[in-house]
Amino acid sequence: MMKNMNTLIAGIIFGIGLILSGMTNPSKVIGFLDITGNWDPSLAFVMVGAILVGFFGFRRAEKTNTTLFNEPIHLPGKSHINKELIIGSFLFGAGWALAGFCPGPAIVALGAGYKEALIFVIAMLLGMLIHDNLYEKLK
Repeated sequence: MMKNMNTLIAGIIFGIGLILSGMTNPSKVIGFLDITGNWDPSLAFVMVGAILVGFFGFRRAEKTNTTLFNEPIHLPGKSHINKELIIGSFLFGAGWALAGFCPGPAIVALGAGYKEALIFVIAMLLGMLIHDNLYEKLK
């Protein structure tokens, strides 16, 4: 019960952080990605903060191989780069640049009532279904 409450609180704090930082605003995200036009560098500070938090979190996880609740975790190796990863990264970046959403902020924006987020989340879920049910079988 306490683990679920801590997880809920962490999710709420994360969602509030995404809203306050502007990550749920597609025009702000697209402005950040438009480095050759009217570039908005403000989200760079958000990313630097996230990298710092992630750096220390991953360092701890690499040493202990457990979550804060002492559950086992598996982190992927650092040298596991293949064509699927490169293609997936390209598709993720292209979708982020076109829509102004990535999965986490899109779900928060959906909860805030952005109809553009609904379209993105539906497309994201369809992409996941296609991957899980078609791509894996063709591979």
